[in-house]
Amino acid sequence: MFTLVFCLASYSFGQTVPFQDLNFEENIQSVRLFPMSQEFAAQMNSPIVELNSNIPLKLSFDDLAYDPDRYSVRIVHCRFDWTPSDLKDNEFLRDYNEFNILDYEYSINTRIPYIHYNFTLPKVTKSGNYAVVVYRGRDKSKVVLTRRFMVFQNSLQVAAKIVPPSQTENRRQVQQINVNINYKGRELFDPKNMVKVVIRQNQRWDNAKVLGNATMIRDDSKMIEYQLFDGSNAFWGGNEFRFMDLRFVRTRGVNIHKVKMEEDVVYAEGILHAKRPMTAYSQYLDVNGQYAIMNLERQNHELESEYILTTVNLNAEGVNGQPFIIGALTQWGQNPDAKMVLDKRTNTYQATLLLKQGWYDFQFGYKSAEGWDMNPIEGSYFETENEYEVLVYYSDMGSRYDELIGYANLNPNKRRL
Repeated sequence: MFTLVFCLASYSFGQTVPFQDLNFEENIQSVRLFPMSQEFAAQMNSPIVELNSNIPLKLSFDDLAYDPDRYSVRIVHCRFDWTPSDLKDNEFLRDYNEFNILDYEYSINTRIPYIHYNFTLPKVTKSGNYAVVVYRGRDKSKVVLTRRFMVFQNSLQVAAKIVPPSQTENRRQVQQINVNINYKGRELFDPKNMVKVVIRQNQRWDNAKVLGNATMIRDDSKMIEYQLFDGSNAFWGGNEFRFMDLRFVRTRGVNIHKVKMEEDVVYAEGILHAKRPMTAYSQYLDVNGQYAIMNLERQNHELESEYILTTVNLNAEGVNGQPFIIGALTQWGQNPDAKMVLDKRTNTYQATLLLKQGWYDFQFGYKSAEGWDMNPIEGSYFETENEYEVLVYYSDMGSRYDELIGYANLNPNKRRL
Protein backbone atom coordinates (compact mmCIF):
# COMPACT_ATOMS: atom_id res chain seq x y z
CA MET A 1 0.00 0.00 0.00
CA PHE A 2 2.73 2.46 0.94
CA THR A 3 4.47 2.04 -2.42
CA LEU A 4 1.29 2.79 -4.33
CA VAL A 5 0.53 5.82 -2.20
CA PHE A 6 4.05 7.15 -2.77
CA CYS A 7 3.76 6.74 -6.53
CA LEU A 8 0.36 8.39 -6.71
CA ALA A 9 1.43 11.24 -4.49
CA SER A 10 4.53 11.77 -6.61
CA TYR A 11 2.88 12.32 -10.00
CA SER A 12 3.59 16.01 -9.86
CA PHE A 13 7.31 15.14 -9.65
CA GLY A 14 7.33 13.38 -13.02
CA GLN A 15 6.16 9.86 -12.17
CA THR A 16 4.49 7.94 -15.01
CA VAL A 17 2.49 5.35 -13.04
CA PRO A 18 -1.03 4.98 -14.52
CA PHE A 19 -3.87 6.01 -12.26
CA GLN A 20 -6.36 3.42 -11.02
CA ASP A 21 -9.59 3.51 -9.03
CA LEU A 22 -8.28 2.69 -5.57
CA ASN A 23 -8.97 3.17 -1.88
CA PHE A 24 -5.84 3.29 0.26
CA GLU A 25 -7.41 3.12 3.71
CA GLU A 26 -9.89 0.59 5.10
CA ASN A 27 -11.96 3.31 6.73
CA ILE A 28 -12.79 4.86 3.34
CA GLN A 29 -15.91 3.15 2.02
CA SER A 30 -18.74 3.45 -0.54
CA VAL A 31 -16.79 5.68 -2.95
CA ARG A 32 -18.81 6.77 -5.99
CA LEU A 33 -18.10 9.28 -8.75
CA PHE A 34 -20.98 9.99 -11.12
CA PRO A 35 -22.81 12.74 -13.05
CA MET A 36 -24.98 14.67 -10.63
CA SER A 37 -28.68 14.07 -11.17
CA GLN A 38 -31.98 13.89 -9.33
CA GLU A 39 -32.38 10.32 -10.51
CA PHE A 40 -31.50 7.65 -7.97
CA ALA A 41 -29.90 5.45 -10.66
CA ALA A 42 -27.37 8.19 -11.50
CA GLN A 43 -24.96 6.85 -8.86
CA MET A 44 -24.42 3.80 -11.09
CA ASN A 45 -23.69 5.83 -14.23
CA SER A 46 -20.26 6.14 -15.80
CA PRO A 47 -18.17 9.14 -14.60
CA ILE A 48 -18.11 10.96 -17.92
CA VAL A 49 -19.52 14.35 -18.95
CA GLU A 50 -19.36 16.54 -22.03
CA LEU A 51 -17.03 19.51 -22.04
CA ASN A 52 -18.88 22.74 -21.07
CA SER A 53 -21.85 20.71 -19.86
CA ASN A 54 -23.93 22.09 -17.01
CA ILE A 55 -23.98 18.65 -15.41
CA PRO A 56 -21.14 18.38 -12.86
CA LEU A 57 -19.56 15.23 -11.49
CA LYS A 58 -20.15 14.37 -7.85
CA LEU A 59 -17.70 12.50 -5.61
CA SER A 60 -19.27 10.76 -2.62
CA PHE A 61 -17.64 8.62 0.07
CA ASP A 62 -17.81 7.63 3.74
CA ASP A 63 -15.12 7.79 6.39
CA LEU A 64 -15.76 5.28 9.19
CA ALA A 65 -14.91 7.65 12.04
CA TYR A 66 -16.47 9.55 14.92
CA ASP A 67 -15.12 12.95 13.92
CA PRO A 68 -14.65 14.61 10.51
CA ASP A 69 -11.22 14.98 8.98
CA ARG A 70 -9.86 17.59 6.60
CA TYR A 71 -9.68 16.25 3.07
CA SER A 72 -8.21 18.00 0.05
CA VAL A 73 -8.68 17.28 -3.64
CA ARG A 74 -6.36 17.62 -6.61
CA ILE A 75 -7.27 17.09 -10.28
CA VAL A 76 -4.73 15.51 -12.65
CA HIS A 77 -5.05 15.57 -16.44
CA CYS A 78 -4.02 12.25 -18.02
CA ARG A 79 -3.15 10.76 -21.37
CA PHE A 80 -5.36 8.10 -22.88
CA ASP A 81 -3.34 5.44 -20.98
CA TRP A 82 -4.00 7.21 -17.62
CA THR A 83 -0.46 8.44 -17.11
CA PRO A 84 -0.27 12.19 -16.30
CA SER A 85 -0.15 14.47 -19.33
CA ASP A 86 2.25 17.38 -19.80
CA LEU A 87 -0.44 20.03 -19.24
CA LYS A 88 0.06 22.48 -16.41
CA ASP A 89 -2.76 23.01 -13.93
CA ASN A 90 -3.70 26.42 -15.31
CA GLU A 91 -4.11 24.93 -18.80
CA PHE A 92 -7.12 22.82 -17.79
CA LEU A 93 -8.40 24.55 -14.63
CA ARG A 94 -9.50 28.11 -13.91
CA ASP A 95 -9.01 27.67 -10.16
CA TYR A 96 -6.01 26.88 -8.01
CA ASN A 97 -5.61 23.11 -8.08
CA GLU A 98 -6.25 22.27 -4.46
CA PHE A 99 -9.81 22.09 -3.19
CA ASN A 100 -11.16 21.48 0.31
CA ILE A 101 -14.04 19.08 0.91
CA LEU A 102 -16.36 21.12 3.10
CA ASP A 103 -19.62 19.23 2.58
CA TYR A 104 -19.91 16.48 5.18
CA GLU A 105 -22.57 15.07 7.52
CA TYR A 106 -22.65 12.62 10.42
CA SER A 107 -24.41 9.28 10.15
CA ILE A 108 -27.67 9.06 12.08
CA ASN A 109 -28.17 6.33 14.70
CA THR A 110 -26.00 3.76 12.94
CA ARG A 111 -24.16 0.99 14.77
CA ILE A 112 -20.93 1.77 12.94
CA PRO A 113 -20.53 5.57 12.93
CA TYR A 114 -19.30 7.32 9.79
CA ILE A 115 -18.95 10.75 8.20
CA HIS A 116 -20.46 11.12 4.74
CA TYR A 117 -18.59 13.45 2.35
CA ASN A 118 -19.70 15.04 -0.90
CA PHE A 119 -17.62 17.05 -3.34
CA THR A 120 -18.64 18.61 -6.66
CA LEU A 121 -15.76 18.49 -9.09
CA PRO A 122 -14.71 21.78 -10.70
CA LYS A 123 -15.22 22.36 -14.40
CA VAL A 124 -12.22 21.75 -16.63
CA THR A 125 -11.34 23.51 -19.88
CA LYS A 126 -9.81 20.61 -21.82
CA SER A 127 -11.24 17.27 -22.86
CA GLY A 128 -9.53 14.01 -21.98
CA ASN A 129 -8.92 11.64 -19.10
CA TYR A 130 -8.67 12.94 -15.55
CA ALA A 131 -7.96 11.58 -12.09
CA VAL A 132 -9.24 13.01 -8.84
CA VAL A 133 -6.87 12.48 -5.92
CA VAL A 134 -8.14 12.88 -2.35
CA TYR A 135 -5.62 13.27 0.45
CA ARG A 136 -5.71 14.12 4.13
CA GLY A 137 -5.21 17.77 5.06
CA ARG A 138 -2.77 19.36 2.64
CA ASP A 139 -0.29 16.52 2.81
CA LYS A 140 -0.10 15.02 -0.70
CA SER A 141 1.70 11.95 0.64
CA LYS A 142 -1.42 10.91 2.57
CA VAL A 143 -3.58 9.81 -0.35
CA VAL A 144 -6.82 8.12 0.73
CA LEU A 145 -8.45 7.47 -2.65
CA THR A 146 -8.13 8.01 -6.40
CA ARG A 147 -10.86 7.89 -9.03
CA ARG A 148 -10.78 8.31 -12.82
CA PHE A 149 -13.22 10.31 -14.93
CA MET A 150 -13.53 11.50 -18.51
CA VAL A 151 -14.57 14.73 -20.20
CA PHE A 152 -15.39 14.46 -23.89
CA GLN A 153 -15.83 16.98 -26.67
CA ASN A 154 -18.55 16.01 -29.13
CA SER A 155 -16.43 16.81 -32.20
CA LEU A 156 -17.44 13.86 -34.34
CA GLN A 157 -20.10 11.19 -34.68
CA VAL A 158 -19.44 7.74 -33.23
CA ALA A 159 -21.63 4.81 -34.21
CA ALA A 160 -21.21 1.38 -32.63
CA LYS A 161 -23.14 -1.88 -32.63
CA ILE A 162 -22.86 -5.38 -31.23
CA VAL A 163 -22.53 -7.98 -33.97
CA PRO A 164 -21.82 -11.73 -34.10
CA PRO A 165 -18.06 -12.24 -33.92
CA SER A 166 -16.05 -12.55 -37.11
CA GLN A 167 -14.22 -15.57 -35.71
CA THR A 168 -16.41 -18.68 -35.57
CA GLU A 169 -14.67 -20.05 -32.48
CA ASN A 170 -16.70 -19.23 -29.32
CA ARG A 171 -19.33 -17.62 -31.54
CA ARG A 172 -22.11 -18.18 -28.99
CA GLN A 173 -20.05 -16.73 -26.13
CA VAL A 174 -18.54 -13.55 -27.56
CA GLN A 175 -19.83 -10.06 -28.41
CA GLN A 176 -18.03 -8.08 -31.11
CA ILE A 177 -18.22 -4.28 -31.19
CA ASN A 178 -17.94 -2.66 -34.63
CA VAL A 179 -17.25 1.09 -34.67
CA ASN A 180 -17.72 3.73 -37.39
CA ILE A 181 -16.46 7.30 -36.93
CA ASN A 182 -17.66 10.22 -39.04
CA TYR A 183 -15.20 13.11 -38.72
CA LYS A 184 -16.75 15.65 -41.06
CA GLY A 185 -17.08 18.03 -38.11
CA ARG A 186 -13.43 17.84 -37.09
CA GLU A 187 -10.31 18.00 -39.22
CA LEU A 188 -8.00 15.14 -38.32
CA PHE A 189 -4.34 15.02 -39.26
CA ASP A 190 -3.09 11.49 -39.94
CA PRO A 191 -6.08 9.69 -38.36
CA LYS A 192 -4.43 6.31 -38.89
CA ASN A 193 -1.74 7.08 -36.32
CA MET A 194 -3.19 9.93 -34.29
CA VAL A 195 -6.63 8.45 -33.44
CA LYS A 196 -6.98 5.87 -30.69
CA VAL A 197 -10.24 4.05 -29.97
CA VAL A 198 -10.84 2.45 -26.58
CA ILE A 199 -13.81 0.21 -25.72
CA ARG A 200 -14.69 -0.80 -22.21
CA GLN A 201 -17.36 -3.16 -20.88
CA ASN A 202 -19.54 -2.44 -17.84
CA GLN A 203 -17.37 0.49 -16.71
CA ARG A 204 -14.34 -1.77 -16.26
CA TRP A 205 -10.81 -0.71 -17.14
CA ASP A 206 -9.09 -4.02 -16.41
CA ASN A 207 -10.37 -5.61 -19.65
CA ALA A 208 -10.68 -2.47 -21.82
CA LYS A 209 -9.49 -2.85 -25.40
CA VAL A 210 -7.49 -0.41 -27.52
CA LEU A 211 -8.43 -1.07 -31.14
CA GLY A 212 -5.68 -1.64 -33.69
CA ASN A 213 -5.50 -0.17 -37.16
CA ALA A 214 -8.81 0.75 -38.75
CA THR A 215 -10.09 -1.61 -41.44
CA MET A 216 -10.83 1.39 -43.66
CA ILE A 217 -10.25 5.15 -43.69
CA ARG A 218 -12.25 7.01 -46.34
CA ASP A 219 -10.81 10.48 -46.70
CA ASP A 220 -13.44 11.51 -49.28
CA SER A 221 -16.38 10.79 -46.98
CA LYS A 222 -14.44 11.40 -43.73
CA MET A 223 -15.18 7.94 -42.35
CA ILE A 224 -13.11 5.58 -40.22
CA GLU A 225 -14.31 1.99 -39.89
CA TYR A 226 -13.30 -0.61 -37.32
CA GLN A 227 -14.77 -3.94 -38.38
CA LEU A 228 -11.85 -6.07 -37.29
CA PHE A 229 -11.48 -9.78 -37.95
CA ASP A 230 -8.77 -10.67 -35.43
CA GLY A 231 -10.96 -10.64 -32.30
CA SER A 232 -9.34 -7.50 -30.90
CA ASN A 233 -12.74 -5.78 -30.73
CA ALA A 234 -14.55 -8.75 -29.15
CA PHE A 235 -15.45 -9.32 -25.49
CA TRP A 236 -16.67 -12.36 -23.65
CA GLY A 237 -20.40 -11.84 -23.21
CA GLY A 238 -20.27 -13.29 -19.71
CA ASN A 239 -23.45 -13.89 -17.76
CA GLU A 240 -25.94 -11.72 -15.95
CA PHE A 241 -24.50 -10.68 -12.60
CA ARG A 242 -25.45 -12.31 -9.34
CA PHE A 243 -26.76 -9.90 -6.71
CA MET A 244 -27.37 -9.31 -3.02
CA ASP A 245 -30.25 -7.21 -1.72
CA LEU A 246 -28.99 -5.48 1.43
CA ARG A 247 -31.64 -2.78 1.49
CA PHE A 248 -33.04 -4.21 4.74
CA VAL A 249 -31.57 -5.03 8.17
CA ARG A 250 -34.77 -6.01 9.96
CA THR A 251 -35.64 -8.66 7.43
CA ARG A 252 -33.90 -10.68 4.74
CA GLY A 253 -33.50 -9.27 1.25
CA VAL A 254 -33.26 -11.37 -1.90
CA ASN A 255 -30.30 -13.79 -1.87
CA ILE A 256 -29.66 -13.14 1.83
CA HIS A 257 -29.84 -16.24 4.04
CA LYS A 258 -29.94 -14.47 7.41
CA VAL A 259 -29.39 -11.12 9.12
CA LYS A 260 -28.23 -10.71 12.71
CA MET A 261 -28.33 -7.35 14.48
CA GLU A 262 -25.95 -6.86 17.39
CA GLU A 263 -25.59 -3.80 19.56
CA ASP A 264 -22.52 -2.52 17.69
CA VAL A 265 -22.69 -4.22 14.27
CA VAL A 266 -25.01 -5.92 11.79
CA TYR A 267 -24.12 -9.28 10.27
CA ALA A 268 -25.54 -10.78 7.10
CA GLU A 269 -24.90 -14.07 5.37
CA GLY A 270 -25.63 -14.59 1.71
CA ILE A 271 -27.16 -17.70 0.24
CA LEU A 272 -24.92 -20.51 -0.94
CA HIS A 273 -24.03 -19.76 -4.56
CA ALA A 274 -22.97 -22.50 -6.92
CA LYS A 275 -21.02 -22.75 -10.14
CA ARG A 276 -23.37 -22.09 -13.03
CA PRO A 277 -23.29 -24.91 -15.55
CA MET A 278 -23.04 -24.18 -19.24
CA THR A 279 -26.73 -24.54 -19.93
CA ALA A 280 -29.20 -22.32 -21.76
CA TYR A 281 -28.88 -18.57 -21.14
CA SER A 282 -31.28 -17.24 -18.49
CA GLN A 283 -32.34 -13.59 -18.64
CA TYR A 284 -32.97 -11.46 -15.57
CA LEU A 285 -32.39 -7.88 -14.43
CA ASP A 286 -29.04 -6.71 -13.07
CA VAL A 287 -27.00 -3.49 -12.84
CA ASN A 288 -23.98 -4.71 -14.81
CA GLY A 289 -21.66 -5.16 -11.87
CA GLN A 290 -22.37 -1.83 -10.17
CA TYR A 291 -23.90 -1.13 -6.77
CA ALA A 292 -26.31 1.44 -5.36
CA ILE A 293 -26.66 2.72 -1.79
CA MET A 294 -30.32 2.31 -0.81
CA ASN A 295 -32.29 1.85 2.40
CA LEU A 296 -35.96 0.82 2.27
CA GLU A 297 -36.46 1.07 6.03
CA ARG A 298 -35.43 4.69 6.57
CA GLN A 299 -35.68 7.92 4.59
CA ASN A 300 -32.08 9.06 4.24
CA HIS A 301 -30.12 6.51 2.20
CA GLU A 302 -26.71 8.11 2.74
CA LEU A 303 -26.88 8.94 6.47
CA GLU A 304 -29.19 6.33 8.01
CA SER A 305 -27.93 3.21 6.25
CA GLU A 306 -26.07 0.65 8.31
CA TYR A 307 -22.74 -0.89 7.40
CA ILE A 308 -23.13 -4.67 7.33
CA LEU A 309 -20.46 -7.35 7.67
CA THR A 310 -21.63 -9.55 4.81
CA THR A 311 -20.39 -13.08 4.19
CA VAL A 312 -20.52 -14.31 0.58
CA ASN A 313 -20.64 -18.09 0.09
CA LEU A 314 -19.68 -20.20 -2.92
CA ASN A 315 -20.06 -23.98 -3.05
CA ALA A 316 -16.59 -25.42 -3.68
CA GLU A 317 -18.02 -28.25 -5.80
CA GLY A 318 -16.50 -27.93 -9.28
CA VAL A 319 -14.44 -24.85 -8.35
CA ASN A 320 -10.92 -25.61 -9.52
CA GLY A 321 -8.85 -22.66 -8.43
CA GLN A 322 -8.75 -19.65 -6.12
CA PRO A 323 -12.03 -17.72 -6.55
CA PHE A 324 -12.40 -13.97 -6.11
CA ILE A 325 -15.48 -11.73 -5.87
CA ILE A 326 -15.53 -9.46 -8.91
CA GLY A 327 -17.59 -6.27 -9.22
CA ALA A 328 -17.62 -2.62 -8.28
CA LEU A 329 -18.14 -3.68 -4.63
CA THR A 330 -14.55 -5.02 -4.57
CA GLN A 331 -13.13 -2.42 -6.98
CA TRP A 332 -13.25 -5.18 -9.61
CA GLY A 333 -11.18 -7.58 -7.55
CA GLN A 334 -8.56 -5.10 -6.29
CA ASN A 335 -9.87 -5.08 -2.71
CA PRO A 336 -7.90 -7.64 -0.62
CA ASP A 337 -11.22 -8.85 0.84
CA ALA A 338 -12.26 -10.03 -2.65
CA LYS A 339 -10.18 -13.20 -2.18
CA MET A 340 -12.26 -16.12 -0.92
CA VAL A 341 -11.05 -18.68 1.61
CA LEU A 342 -12.04 -22.35 1.67
CA ASP A 343 -13.89 -23.58 4.75
CA LYS A 344 -13.04 -27.29 4.59
CA ARG A 345 -15.66 -28.11 7.20
CA THR A 346 -18.50 -26.98 4.93
CA ASN A 347 -16.63 -27.26 1.60
CA THR A 348 -17.53 -23.64 0.96
CA TYR A 349 -15.47 -20.69 -0.23
CA GLN A 350 -16.20 -17.59 1.85
CA ALA A 351 -15.31 -13.91 1.94
CA THR A 352 -16.61 -11.21 4.28
CA LEU A 353 -17.14 -7.68 2.98
CA LEU A 354 -18.15 -4.53 4.83
CA LEU A 355 -21.03 -3.13 2.76
CA LYS A 356 -23.39 -0.23 3.24
CA GLN A 357 -27.08 -0.98 2.83
CA GLY A 358 -27.96 -1.20 -0.84
CA TRP A 359 -28.04 -3.42 -3.91
CA TYR A 360 -24.83 -5.15 -4.98
CA ASP A 361 -23.96 -6.99 -8.20
CA PHE A 362 -21.03 -9.39 -8.41
CA GLN A 363 -19.58 -12.48 -10.06
CA PHE A 364 -16.96 -15.07 -9.17
CA GLY A 365 -13.74 -15.41 -11.12
CA TYR A 366 -10.18 -16.68 -11.20
CA LYS A 367 -7.05 -14.58 -11.61
CA SER A 368 -5.21 -15.36 -14.84
CA ALA A 369 -2.32 -13.92 -16.85
CA GLU A 370 -4.88 -12.14 -19.05
CA GLY A 371 -6.88 -10.74 -16.13
CA TRP A 372 -10.04 -11.99 -14.45
CA ASP A 373 -11.58 -15.13 -15.90
CA MET A 374 -15.22 -15.53 -14.89
CA ASN A 375 -16.20 -18.01 -17.61
CA PRO A 376 -15.36 -21.27 -15.77
CA ILE A 377 -17.72 -20.38 -12.90
CA GLU A 378 -20.25 -18.06 -14.54
CA GLY A 379 -20.39 -19.14 -18.17
CA SER A 380 -20.49 -16.79 -21.17
CA TYR A 381 -23.31 -16.06 -23.62
CA PHE A 382 -23.71 -13.84 -26.67
CA GLU A 383 -27.21 -12.88 -25.43
CA THR A 384 -25.99 -11.35 -22.14
CA GLU A 385 -26.95 -7.72 -21.62
CA ASN A 386 -23.83 -5.56 -21.19
CA GLU A 387 -23.00 -1.87 -21.34
CA TYR A 388 -20.21 -0.76 -23.70
CA GLU A 389 -18.52 2.63 -23.98
CA VAL A 390 -16.53 3.76 -27.00
CA LEU A 391 -13.97 6.51 -26.38
CA VAL A 392 -12.18 8.22 -29.28
CA TYR A 393 -8.90 9.97 -28.45
CA TYR A 394 -6.90 12.23 -30.74
CA SER A 395 -3.40 13.64 -30.41
CA ASP A 396 -3.17 16.68 -32.68
CA MET A 397 0.04 17.79 -34.38
CA GLY A 398 2.23 19.44 -31.77
CA SER A 399 -0.25 18.75 -28.97
CA ARG A 400 0.94 17.78 -25.50
CA TYR A 401 -2.12 15.75 -24.54
CA ASP A 402 -4.76 13.36 -25.85
CA GLU A 403 -8.12 14.95 -26.53
CA LEU A 404 -11.27 12.90 -26.02
CA ILE A 405 -13.17 14.00 -29.13
CA GLY A 406 -15.90 11.35 -29.34
CA TYR A 407 -17.97 9.14 -27.06
CA ALA A 408 -20.74 6.60 -27.50
CA ASN A 409 -22.61 4.49 -24.97
CA LEU A 410 -23.90 1.20 -26.34
CA ASN A 411 -26.57 -0.64 -24.35
CA PRO A 412 -29.16 -1.78 -26.91
CA ASN A 413 -30.88 -4.31 -24.63
CA LYS A 414 -30.73 -2.20 -21.50
CA ARG A 415 -32.45 -3.97 -18.63
CA ARG A 416 -31.76 -2.27 -15.32
CA LEU A 417 -33.45 -2.66 -11.97
